[in-house]
Amino acid sequence: MQFDWLSLGSLIFAAHALGVIAAGHAILNTRTSQGAIAWAVSLVAVPYVTLIPYLFLGRSKFSGYVDKRRIESELLRTRAHPSAWDTSASSMGRPADALGHSVVRALTRLSGMPFLPGNHVRTLVNGEATFAAILDAIVHARHYVLIQFFIVRDDELGERLKALLLAKAAQGVRICFLYDSIGSFDLPQRYISALREGGVQMHPFATNRRFVNRFQLNFRNHRKIVVVDGERAFVGGHNVGVEYLGGNPRLSPWRDTHIELRGPVVASVQFVFIEDWHWATQSLPRLEPSQAEQPERVEDADMHCLVVAPGPADKDETGSLFFVEAINAAQTRIWITTPYLVPDEAVISALRLAVMRGVDVRILIPSRRDHYVVFEASKLYAYDLIRAGVRIFRYRPGFLHQKVVLIDDVAAAIGSANLDNRSFRLNFEIMVLTIDHAFASEVEAMLARDFGEAWEVERHEYRNASALRRIVMHVARLFSPIL
Repeated sequence: MQFDWLSLGSLIFAAHALGVIAAGHAILNTRTSQGAIAWAVSLVAVPYVTLIPYLFLGRSKFSGYVDKRRIESELLRTRAHPSAWDTSASSMGRPADALGHSVVRALTRLSGMPFLPGNHVRTLVNGEATFAAILDAIVHARHYVLIQFFIVRDDELGERLKALLLAKAAQGVRICFLYDSIGSFDLPQRYISALREGGVQMHPFATNRRFVNRFQLNFRNHRKIVVVDGERAFVGGHNVGVEYLGGNPRLSPWRDTHIELRGPVVASVQFVFIEDWHWATQSLPRLEPSQAEQPERVEDADMHCLVVAPGPADKDETGSLFFVEAINAAQTRIWITTPYLVPDEAVISALRLAVMRGVDVRILIPSRRDHYVVFEASKLYAYDLIRAGVRIFRYRPGFLHQKVVLIDDVAAAIGSANLDNRSFRLNFEIMVLTIDHAFASEVEAMLARDFGEAWEVERHEYRNASALRRIVMHVARLFSPIL
């Protein structure tokens, strides 16, 4: 049988033609110039390899989504803000004394929420402490529980959560459970059906409603939120899976941090959940008015807290700008822990300037990998930052997944955002910035222990790497706009 060279040539021509069209789309729609160049070059040069990934990952915005999401969010903000959210006075008081009036003004405008006083924040170090606190809060729920995770697994921890939610639903507690449709892609339908049949309102967060977005994998909801009766909230890096309790031998012991919040800031966290729930269901969760609208200060607690919830529908690139402003605010120290070190140029420039100001700039990253391409790209970014004077450390014992920022001895931010482009521009994230000397000291002690179990990356590690290893790192960095 004679090989049909004409058909093969036609297929090659069609692939390159589609690659050129897709490259034009990438240039017009990708949010960063680096991303546009990376996609355009790869789509024109090797469309056979990149066309399908571009279909799933290439779009950083798409028709109708951003506008619709933004309109819905603005309507909710005008209708659902508690009366205590007076941003006109947000630049006064302790936050301004600690960070400066201009920094506080920028952060409150960026987040759309004010610093709220009268809160108590407790660190929950690692999975056992985190889920013990979350499950205990749910046990004592009287009215409602709001739950949101990027990953939910049907394993031992997932079963414990499911059994508890079913028991509380049977007691008449209203439960709203939101999970990301991609992050929880392997969550079996029987798990979801059992909760729904037991009275739990459970929905996926998805952004592929329209046919044109059918294959869209960007715009994931990476937030981890639990709110109980409007009185207690939990935010941080943990998802629902036994690996977060150290159940994966390759990555164990898993190092992560969550926080428990009490006080008026709970209303801010709750509002972020309401926005996401409304997008997913086109309805509002039914909450007790007393808990939903009138947050109360915690007695003998005066921590000032600000919730920053960046997402791809924001008018500004909230995630990147938050890190830039936090770094710029530092006068003596900025310590950051992140599992993925793939910063954009704005964050890199802020880190360089901080070093020039004499700030102690340290970044703690994992020594074990869970994503190969991200890990290799992180090595090259680490080397570039080391040359600029940033101290980079790798955590030894297990996989490091916590997302923490410590600013001087006055402020700390903990949440779900990584130091990468996906958290900056493509994912929905949440961070809580707390102004309090005692809390900052607690976070400092926690991070000091982590740095004590890490080794510092030296310049020679890159120079001593083989030529092949360096090529792999540089190739991996080409994908940084979508990592």
